[in-house]
Amino acid sequence: MWESLQRFNKLEPGARGLFLRAAALMPLISLSLRMRGFRATQLSLQKSLPNAFHEILDSLPQASGPSVGLTVRMVRSAAYRSLGNATCLEKSLALWWLLGRQGIASSVRIGARKLGDKFEAHAWVECDGVALNEPQEAHRHYAAFDEGFPILEPAKK
Repeated sequence: MWESLQRFNKLEPGARGLFLRAAALMPLISLSLRMRGFRATQLSLQKSLPNAFHEILDSLPQASGPSVGLTVRMVRSAAYRSLGNATCLEKSLALWWLLGRQGIASSVRIGARKLGDKFEAHAWVECDGVALNEPQEAHRHYAAFDEGFPILEPAKK
């Protein structure tokens, strides 16, 4: 545990903030999904994004650079070190929200497959067609729904 605290203290302040936000957000998302369902959770998260995000959605930079990679790593690390076992949907919604707070457009993709008698679903975050939180590209084994979730509405003028 001491080693983990030392590693945390060596992180830059922005990375520590992302880690702490992700660590706090995932249990809240989990609780919201269980009590209110996916759509209500999605709408709550979407409403808490800055209004300017909707206005600049079409002119956002590509999903590259240190902020995207750092955010992905901090969400993954927070999920690994937090209490409980965060699902792929919880991690993906947290990553999507944290990226949106930084002004980076992305979407949560959901796919499904059937293995024998077992039905499985999986969620991941995509930006410009690239899966951000899937290093082994496990999502390729799932048939993805046509649209990404959450769908951000264009700004009202």
